[in-house]
Order: sequence, then C-alpha cells, then structure tokens
Amino acid sequence: MTDAIEIEADSSASAADPIETVPNAIANAANAIADATNAIANGTDSVANSLRVAIRLSDIVLGRGERVRRFPMQHPSAIDPPAAPNSALLPQPRSANFEAAGVDAFIATDLAAPMRALVYLGSGERALQEKPRPEIREATDAIVRVVATTICGTDLHILKGDVPSVTAGRTLGHEGVGVIDELGSAVSSFKVGDHVLISCITACGKCSNCKKGMYSHCENGGWILGNTIDGTQADYVRIPHAEHSLHPIPAGADDEALVMLSDILPTGFECGVLNGKVKPGDTVAIVGAGPIGLAAALTAQLYSPARIILIDSDTNRLALATKWGATDVLSTTGEGAVAAVMALTGNRGVDVAIEAVGVPESFDTCQRIVTAGGHIANVGVHGKPVQLNLEKLWSHNITLTTGLVDTFTTPLLLKSVLAGKLQPGELVTHHFALDDIMRAYDVFGDATREKALKVIIRPQVSG
Repeated sequence: MTDAIEIEADSSASAADPIETVPNAIANAANAIADATNAIANGTDSVANSLRVAIRLSDIVLGRGERVRRFPMQHPSAIDPPAAPNSALLPQPRSANFEAAGVDAFIATDLAAPMRALVYLGSGERALQEKPRPEIREATDAIVRVVATTICGTDLHILKGDVPSVTAGRTLGHEGVGVIDELGSAVSSFKVGDHVLISCITACGKCSNCKKGMYSHCENGGWILGNTIDGTQADYVRIPHAEHSLHPIPAGADDEALVMLSDILPTGFECGVLNGKVKPGDTVAIVGAGPIGLAAALTAQLYSPARIILIDSDTNRLALATKWGATDVLSTTGEGAVAAVMALTGNRGVDVAIEAVGVPESFDTCQRIVTAGGHIANVGVHGKPVQLNLEKLWSHNITLTTGLVDTFTTPLLLKSVLAGKLQPGELVTHHFALDDIMRAYDVFGDATREKALKVIIRPQVSG
C-alpha cells in the first residue's frame, strides 16, 4: 500500500491541472469510471489507468459535494491484471470487483450487505436480527463501525415497557466506541478511519437548549440513540450531529474503559455528584450499587466527601464498592437501610442522597435519610409513580433534582481516564461477541446471580 486516496468536494483545481473546470471534471470522471467497468469485464490491463484517472484528487466534484469514504490504493505499476477475462466479476459486490481487478479495498465495505442488530420487538421481547446498514441522511451525519458497546440499565427498563417512546423494531443501545466509516459533507472535525467515543446524547450544538449546555434536551437530538432512532448494539450506527456527538480517541487508549464514558460515568457524575452538590466534608449516601451508583461513588471522591455510604442488597457489588471509595456499605434496604443510615450519622441523616435504582422504594429511602438543608439527586429511570412526602419535607429545606445526563463533562472525564486518575474499566465483568448478545442480556438482567456489572459486546466486523 502506498497511497491513501479520498474523494471529496474540492473546487481548488488549478490552471495547471488537465481538468480545469467542475463540469469537465465530472464528465471525465464518468468516462473514466465507465472505461474501468468495461476493463474489469474484459479483464484488460487498462483498468489501472482508468481507475487512476477516475479518482484524481481535487478534480472530481460530486453533485452534492458529499465526502466519500477513504480507501487505500496501489499504484498502477503494482497492479496485476486478471490473467483471463472473467465475466463473473460483474455480478459481485463493488468491493469484490475492484479487489479482483488488483486494487485493494477500493470500497471499504459493501454498502448493500445487511448488518446484525439487537432489535426491540415489544415489551419483554428482543431478537438479534439482520437489518440494512445505516446510510448518511444529513450532511452532519457520521456512520460509525461499532468496535465495542454495552448494555445499560435503561435498556432493561425499555424491555419492561417503561419507555413508551421506544417502539417495536428499534435497534437498542446508546453507548460504544468505534471507527468512522462514512462522513457527511458538513463534518470537518473528523475523518474516515478516526477512532471515536459515541456519546449517549446527540447534540446539534446550535439550539437554545444546547447553548445553555442542556444537551439532553437538544431540540434536534437529545437521547435519541436506541430510543427514537436506531442505536449502537449493531455492526454500524448512524450518528446525527457528529461534530458534537462524537469524541476522538487517541491511539492506544483502553476502549473498554472508554465505553463507560458514553453514559454511566458522566451520568453518575452529573446527575448524582454535581446535581447533589457534593462538597468536602459531606456525608453522601448512594442507594443502588449498580454501575451508575458505583460511577457516582467514584466521581464523588473528586470533591472529598468525608463519608460515602453505599446501600444495596447485592453483597458482591458492595464488596466492589469498597474498592471504589465507599467508607460504609449496607446490605439492607427499605426500613433496615433507613435505620442503619440514621445510626451511622447520629440520627442526623446525610447531606446528599443519590437515588441510583429507579424504583419507588429506593426513592423513599432517599427522602427519609436526607438531612435538613440536604440534597436528593435522582438518577434512576422511573417507570412507576413515586410518593413525595411533602408533608414532612416542606419545611426541611431540601433540594430535589432530576435530570437526564447532558454529557458536558465527558471531555473532562476523558482526560481523567486517559491520565489514569479514573479507572472505569474495572466495572467490566463479562465479554460477549455480538452474536451472543441475547446471552449477554440474560447475564446482565440477572446481575446478582451472574455477579455482573457492565458487559462488553464486540461485533467483530470483518473486512
């Protein structure tokens, strides 16, 4: 391999170029491609010269100005023409045609081929199915080949029917890392082949909510991946507003750790720690020691609280919680948890109570253990109503916050992970191939018995 060629909109043809104008460029390119097709069919060595003309940089302007994917190409001198005419080449996918003619990977992937995806079929129903690969729809889109993804507790809520915006036929998933496969013409911060972190929140960066940093309520995005558009539990995913919804990953980074930055780490940090206004010397209680709760415990330490109490019935998770900064762990829930917290705090209660489960009982625990002037930070996804005890809290001077993650802290957290200050990769307990994603859901859905926290799923796309 000697050249990396990219066809893209470019009106910078100089007077010294053989093709001086856009119309001539298009006409000559079309003729050259036609010649190349004929050469492939006839098995002649003119294919090399025809292809070389067809892909001249800065001379070919596509009608819509769309950037086309990058591909490596050999010099014509290195191309060996087919030994004999082979008419069987023509019915093959385009990529196979060009490889057979001696050009390595003229097209990086075959766009016509289907992909695998985990599809929501209705309450309690899911299946791994074949679907068409996503295509560029807007100039701001990117198509990302998924390298690693995961399952979120929110996906389980979807399967329970708790999220009515998700309809049957939707590809689930809103977390992952991958490699850019295609780009729309308006995307300039990335190039094809870049390794990227996919944010769970899609942001246009231009609407009134985005300008306030409230990306979760972007008027043109928000939480749409795996919700109102197809998500990341697939071979490929379309990312709208790629400029503001992807983050570059440097070479050598631990992609499994970075998958945790798609959602759970910024969620625990923003919705739990920052909304709860954790400060030095605070006593913090986190109800729920799942991935979100542990992410909140990890990032709470950035603000030096005096005490972090983790509450969960899963003793395996509580054992991990001590490694993540918990000073106290309570394996009881409900009335027992309230009594234990009050005993630990001298009947004072906690400064910050973080709800990280999303069920009525865990929210009730939080409102019963928060101290006067304290904060309740709800993080969990609730599918059922909860009772707010205002008859007790109205004079308690508490602050209650809710919210979907905005991911404005992702760049900060990314720096901390790359510097080794945070190690969210330790949350990963299980690994699966995409073909085994049904089993991955079974394991994640029975986390206590399986001793699971986060699972990593790798599509392992070839080609």
